[in-house]
Amino acid sequence: MSDSILELKNISKWYESNPERKILEGLDLQVNTGERFSIVGPSGCGKSTLLNILGTLDTPSEGAVTLNGVATGGMSEKALSAIRARTIGFIFQMHHLLPQCTALENVLVPTLALGKEVNPVEASERAFDLLKRVGLGDKVESNPGQLSGGERQRVAVVRSLINRPKLLLADEPTGALDEDNAHRLVDLLVELNETEALSLIVVTHDMDVAGRVGETRTLKNGKIVPLS
Repeated sequence: MSDSILELKNISKWYESNPERKILEGLDLQVNTGERFSIVGPSGCGKSTLLNILGTLDTPSEGAVTLNGVATGGMSEKALSAIRARTIGFIFQMHHLLPQCTALENVLVPTLALGKEVNPVEASERAFDLLKRVGLGDKVESNPGQLSGGERQRVAVVRSLINRPKLLLADEPTGALDEDNAHRLVDLLVELNETEALSLIVVTHDMDVAGRVGETRTLKNGKIVPLS
């Protein structure tokens, strides 16, 4: 049995407004359970497009995506949303926290997608434990406006973990942070990859960030290639 959590085969992507420009072309990628790596490349090379396809937020123009053993091609948006909620955690450059909610409430937002599958008491306990683990145990009742930039991004990381995903996707997660907070965040993601037994993919243009993640791959001419 394969230990692959995600597999992309012969993926190409273009948009109807400009079909001659292929953002991704014949791309293959396999992500194994517990694996971590970064994807680098210049701005505009298609990194965010690739991450959206990896996370089933976008569909390829050609090719097949298999997530947790399930082929996603032709699935309804409702079915895709369900598999995303159970399998994938997302971290973006901007934290997208709800300003009217506390840190704890923000972390619990993704559990709403699972409805009755979630035990509210257990979810709250996990949220609180994770916030304590990232050094925010005394900030659980704070609103985002009362937190620093680094603290807000740590809340976003915890939010991405609340549903126990098997795959964590981070899109330029350090872009809005200073160097010290960026290093702390990447080190936290690496630690979580190891302790939570989840796969981690970090998309970045920052080679220092990529180096802290570990293995680095490059998106070039629409394909993933080893870092040269």
